[in-house]
Amino acid sequence: MATSTATMAIKLSNTAPENQDADSLQGYPNPSLQDDPVAKFNVPKDDEPLLTTRFPRIPRFSDKYEEREYLKGRLALAFRIFGKRGFDEGVAGHITLRDPVNPNTFWVNPFGVSFNKIKKSDLILVDEEGNMIGGGPCRLLNTAAYMIHSAIHKARPDVMCAAHSHSLYGRAFCALGRPIDFITQDSCAFYNDLSVYRQFGGIVFAKDEGEKIAKALGNKKACLLQNHGLLTVGQTVEATVFWFCSLEKCCHAQLLADAAAAGRGGSTIKINDEDAAYTAHSIGRPWPGWFSAKPLFEDMEAEVGDQVYQ
Repeated sequence: MATSTATMAIKLSNTAPENQDADSLQGYPNPSLQDDPVAKFNVPKDDEPLLTTRFPRIPRFSDKYEEREYLKGRLALAFRIFGKRGFDEGVAGHITLRDPVNPNTFWVNPFGVSFNKIKKSDLILVDEEGNMIGGGPCRLLNTAAYMIHSAIHKARPDVMCAAHSHSLYGRAFCALGRPIDFITQDSCAFYNDLSVYRQFGGIVFAKDEGEKIAKALGNKKACLLQNHGLLTVGQTVEATVFWFCSLEKCCHAQLLADAAAAGRGGSTIKINDEDAAYTAHSIGRPWPGWFSAKPLFEDMEAEVGDQVYQ
């Protein structure tokens, strides 16, 4: 009987890419975890060809200018994904990308331009002081975007990308001022990796408010901003986008589950800490976040074509 592709993939080498260090990927998959089935997932070495039986690796670049152009394209796709999913609310919402050429600056969407229309050439480059030093023809900067994201990028050198928007179920759940419960497998990706900012000071026009949000985020990958919305960060654009989309669905699922349970006079069943931690180890780290976003980006790329890269 012929060996299936899935079986072949599991039987192949389980070593992680040599150029994706433990700091950037938290050692995922970690070959030292002999008893961890996730460690048996196959990620290729750099000198191995990419085959259909091998998991893809995160692109790495020796030329920082080439990396910049690639990542700007991914950021433009990220906005299209947010737009299609209805994460825009008027002109609110922003995603930032730390510039690989000058890490003290970041790329962001121009204020007032539809997520569904953003192209790579529309993105604007902003420095630490909020000065627009490059980018597209519309040089309007959302002050709240600058206040929040500049504080995060300064406090978290490991963060390459940060996303915040006023998605429907995220802001509905954030009105509760509490963390999500771990009631589904997907929610476990945020186990011990989610914080809550339990105050609302209006639109973030002040530097200290942005710094408070960054402090509340801490070393986590996501934060629920009370009465406001969701915030996610990551070491790749893709992981950041996936965490946001997933957290939005987790909020939706909990709102539904809580309502259903209350209607029956009961409560939801929570996943125990041990199982939640194990699941987080499997699906909540940077590489699975990046990999999980692959279909989102491929679908959007197929839908919009090359125009997004203009």
